Amino acid sequence: MSDLEPHRPRPAVPAREPILLLPGAVTALCMLLIVVHLASTFGLDEEGQLQLSLWLGFLPYRLIDPLAVPGGMLPILWTLFTHALLHAGFEHLIFNTLWLAIFATPVARRYGTVPTLLVFFLSAAVGAIAFAATTLPDIAILIGASGGVAGLTGAATRFMFQPVIVERDPETGEPIVLGRRLASLRELLSSSRPRAFIIIWVGLNAAVPLLPLLMGAEFVQIAWQAHLGGFFTGLLLVPLFERGPGLRVED
Repeated sequence: MSDLEPHRPRPAVPAREPILLLPGAVTALCMLLIVVHLASTFGLDEEGQLQLSLWLGFLPYRLIDPLAVPGGMLPILWTLFTHALLHAGFEHLIFNTLWLAIFATPVARRYGTVPTLLVFFLSAAVGAIAFAATTLPDIAILIGASGGVAGLTGAATRFMFQPVIVERDPETGEPIVLGRRLASLRELLSSSRPRAFIIIWVGLNAAVPLLPLLMGAEFVQIAWQAHLGGFFTGLLLVPLFERGPGLRVED
C-alpha cells in the first residue's frame, strides 16, 4: 500500500461472548459441587465415601453421643457448612446444580460474590439446624446443597417478582432502567405472584412428611426441614446486603 492511499479503518471486532452466562461466583460454586462429587465417586471406594460422609456430612446424633461417631463433637463446627458440598448421586447433584444456577444468578448479579456465598452457606447451616431439631434422636446424615440453594431462592423471592422501575433522563428523555426494589415481607404477602410462590414452596416442602402415607413407603429421603430452614433464612437475611435506595439491575 502506497503512502498516498487513504487510510481505511479496520472493521470492529465483535466482543467475544462468554461460554457461560452465569456470574463467576455461581459458575465457581456449581463447578465446586461437580468436582467434589466426581472426586468422591471415582476416587473413593465404598468405605472411603462413608468416611467422607461422616467427616463432612452433618450428623446431628453427635450432639447426643459424640463418642459413638468418628471425631466426636468437633466436626459439628464445619459440617454445618460442608454437608452442602456432598451429594448422594448424580441425580441429586444435577437437580441441586440446576436449581443453584437458576436462583443464585439473580442474587449474584444484584449483590456480588461474597453476599451470595454468605447466603448460601448460612442458609445451609440453618437448614442443618432445622434438620437436627426434627430428626433427633434418630441417626441420620444430612448431605446436599438444597438448604443453601433454598436460601438463595428465598433471597431472590424478595425482588424477582417486583416490577422493573424505569425513569427518563431529564435532558435526553432516554429511558433509564433503575432496577427492582427489594420488597418488604408485607408487600410479598400482599402481592399475588410472590405470595403464591411462597405458599406453594412452603406447602410442597411441608407436605413431604406425608408422602410415606401416600406412597406406602417407610420414609422419603428429602430433607424438607433443610429446605424450609434455608428458604426463610435467605428471605430474612438478604436485606442486610442492600445498599442505597434498594434499586438494582439484575440483567
